[in-house]
Amino acid sequence: MKKTVVICDTQPVAIHGLCTLISEHQDLVVAGDATSLLAGMELVRNLNPAVLVVDKAFGLQPLMDWIGNIRSNGRLISTVVWGVSLNEAEALRIVQAGAQGVVRKTAPLGSLLECIRKVAAGGTWMDDVLLHQPDRVSGPGRASLTFREQQVAELVEQGLKNKEIARSLGICPGTVKIHLKHIFEKTGVRGRYGLALSGLKEKGYTPVSQYN
Repeated sequence: MKKTVVICDTQPVAIHGLCTLISEHQDLVVAGDATSLLAGMELVRNLNPAVLVVDKAFGLQPLMDWIGNIRSNGRLISTVVWGVSLNEAEALRIVQAGAQGVVRKTAPLGSLLECIRKVAAGGTWMDDVLLHQPDRVSGPGRASLTFREQQVAELVEQGLKNKEIARSLGICPGTVKIHLKHIFEKTGVRGRYGLALSGLKEKGYTPVSQYN
């Protein structure tokens, strides 16, 4: 059975190119496309596609709000966010909002197609350059974390701040800082951003590894 795809992009030429790429393969079909968020939202409501491919150029916060709304409504729609300009911090926020795929428009055609297929099958995908961790040093990893430290690490991965983590776990913000210090020492990761990225890797986000 073909997996349906809805494309929402600011550029008609990008929509045409992706439609052409998908049309060459039997396992996917483009059910609809739009050049505005409002029109895209209407298509998603009416067509309930397997995959939504949406342009990051619409704005990071509107995209995250839309992705969060799709999740809160219980729709079984996987989202791929793609864009010409994407950095690591933006990719992380997009994933924390609930997207299953993040890929650059400059990725090879085969990688773009594989990203959509992977997400359509229930998997996850992210460019390898967006999972790069320059601040990592050697350490024993997460296996040595206590149960509470694992809880703190998971909430950091979700994008929560120290006060929010403290409120969620019923502890003081100062205690959260102590847990984070221990987590960084044990995992060999420096900073909240590196910790969140390492968590994505452990959760199976599949990186694109084919770049020219």
